[in-house]
Amino acid sequence: MWLPFTSLKKPHKGPAPVSEQDSADIVDEAITFFRANVFFRNFDIQSSADKLLIYLTFYINIALKRLEGCRTLAEGTKAIINLGLEKVPVPGEHGFPFPGLFAHPQSQEE
Repeated sequence: MWLPFTSLKKPHKGPAPVSEQDSADIVDEAITFFRANVFFRNFDIQSSADKLLIYLTFYINIALKRLEGCRTLAEGTKAIINLGLEKVPVPGEHGFPFPGLFAHPQSQEE
């Protein structure tokens, strides 16, 4: 498994469990600590959750770049929805941003 199954607040497709609404999930943590995390020169990776945090920080950075030219809420919403609909390279595929950080998936389901 290349990333952990962490609980998320919102119901979604996939195997991750749903967490309590009042508790912070991994996405909340990535957003809360985004500013601090982008200033780390070195990051000691201790678990697969740290790898997920790195990937989410990278994704937030991409989202902010997409929002840069948006002038209205509608434009920003459309930009983020379009980002979510794009095909994202996974480990083992050309264009994946962290080729040495994550193991290649063992099966199509992963």
